[in-house]
Amino acid sequence: MTSPTTMNEPRHATVTLEPSKAMRRVGYGLSALVVLFLLMDVAMKLLALPIVLTSSAQLGYPGTPAMAHTLGLLLLVCTALYLYPRTAVLGAVLVTAFLGGTVATHLRVGNPLFTHTLFGVYLALFLWGGLWLRDAGLRGLFPWHR
Repeated sequence: MTSPTTMNEPRHATVTLEPSKAMRRVGYGLSALVVLFLLMDVAMKLLALPIVLTSSAQLGYPGTPAMAHTLGLLLLVCTALYLYPRTAVLGAVLVTAFLGGTVATHLRVGNPLFTHTLFGVYLALFLWGGLWLRDAGLRGLFPWHR
């Protein structure tokens, strides 16, 4: 028979979900890169720069300032939700959906795969990677096992 003290001991080593200082810094760094890019994209759309209007028309969307403003505001709201810690996961889901639309658009028009079509996937990996590194709750949902 085993003693009562050994029966109550955990069989597996406990894994701490709290991020280390290095993980948190790298996570914030990855998130900052993505957010800066998204905010640059938002600014270009809200200013309705000629390159935005031309590119939209080439991709099959109305090349109008109204369309650029709508997409810019939509992306701004999603990015703001990602920036606020309590809604960061919701923001990440919404930004990922937005980026999924960009992937589908570039695939539809036949743009190069690794430079244009998958660029939204690269951004989403940085977005979720940054959030995963700094958010213990998310790491609890999606643990990394060696």
